[in-house]
Amino acid sequence: MVEQLLQGEVQVNRIKMDNKIKQTILEYKSSSNKDLETAITYLNKEHDQTKELIIKLSYHLDAIENSYNKLVKEYKNRNLV
Repeated sequence: MVEQLLQGEVQVNRIKMDNKIKQTILEYKSSSNKDLETAITYLNKEHDQTKELIIKLSYHLDAIENSYNKLVKEYKNRNLV
């Protein structure tokens, strides 16, 4: 398993997905072209959704950080007086 992770393979037992997709990922050498295409389509969709979520979370994190910094600055200004 460690070798698979080092080679960049998907750790399918930790990813929630259809068993057929998991099987195709694990046994890709012997999977049919149709199964490969199905898995590729699924992984592409999953990748795009995850990427979009990360971008949205990044904007959210930036907004939280800006609000936090603004409040800390105001708090410090009030306590210096």
